[in-house]
Amino acid sequence: MNATSFNSFARTMDSTNKIIASWLFVLCGMVFIMVILGGLTRLTHSGLSMVDWRPITGWLPPMNPGEWQAVFELYQESPEFKKVNTDMTVEGFKSIFWLEFIHRLWGRSMGVVFFLPFVIFLLKGWVTRPLIPRLILIFILGGLQGVLGWYMVKSGLIDNPDVSQYRLTAHFSAAVVIYGYMFWVALSLMKPFHGAVLHAPAGLIRVTVFSAVWIFITMMSGGFVAGLDAGLTYNTFPLMDGKIVPSGLANLSPWYLNMFENITTVQFDHRVLAEMTLVLIIGLWLVARKSDLPWAALQAFHALMIMTLVQIALGITTLLYDVPMSVAALHQAGALLLFTFALWAAHSLVGKSYH
Repeated sequence: MNATSFNSFARTMDSTNKIIASWLFVLCGMVFIMVILGGLTRLTHSGLSMVDWRPITGWLPPMNPGEWQAVFELYQESPEFKKVNTDMTVEGFKSIFWLEFIHRLWGRSMGVVFFLPFVIFLLKGWVTRPLIPRLILIFILGGLQGVLGWYMVKSGLIDNPDVSQYRLTAHFSAAVVIYGYMFWVALSLMKPFHGAVLHAPAGLIRVTVFSAVWIFITMMSGGFVAGLDAGLTYNTFPLMDGKIVPSGLANLSPWYLNMFENITTVQFDHRVLAEMTLVLIIGLWLVARKSDLPWAALQAFHALMIMTLVQIALGITTLLYDVPMSVAALHQAGALLLFTFALWAAHSLVGKSYH
């Protein structure tokens, strides 16, 4: 292939890759909204309003009074109705039904938005061989996420009218993994076909990647906080019950259960992880500023630093004001944005183009 042919081929690859990347960025946006909807569903106690799962046929809500009554009667058999909402009417049921319905409908819509363009891109020959398994993996993970979501809901339909914090955290973490993987692939597609590789300091690369992993772990700990409603206790900062290290951190046996089932320990762990995230990102930002990075790469570290400060402020505000819905939703959105900027920073150092 001569130079002219190669340049023409490279321009074609760049163009098609950017189209596919834009499609994946749209899907990332849809997952972002899905995570926010999931958080609002949790905060409004709407998640157990739909007691059955019809992934193929459940596109339409109840359309008349008879259908609403039938769905409500199914809900009346659930432990949430019997133990919490015994005086709820059909009209009151509608107020919790709609958010969960929209949450599920949005998930189905993402499947369509992924599958149809994917088929079109395949038919047009735009999807390169290295990219095909990555896109298939995203589709499979999306389908499994729907199954995991129903598995989570089922935990609140047996005896206890609340979902398992383990399943909630697994469902949330899976969404973050899918989001992060799609975002990484999209960023790789945006890199020029013949782009130069950035030679960043090895230490900076390791700490940046570690920071992204650390943020993900902190987000998972936040899932346990949400699952146990741990944010509704110890609503002071920086002290918990007047102490830096509260008592009762090891009340459960065996000891490791405290990290997942002890409300005091779960909140304490999340605080410590968040505070260490702040220290870690400040150090990373200072090192990045002194490194000889291109302007575009450095912007990712600036965004990461700013978002860390915003997220810490949101977390403290959520705690001090007893988890107000609007601030709590912003805190969850902020966590995903923080993870996004960490991935962007890591990709600016080590990411490669797909061709």
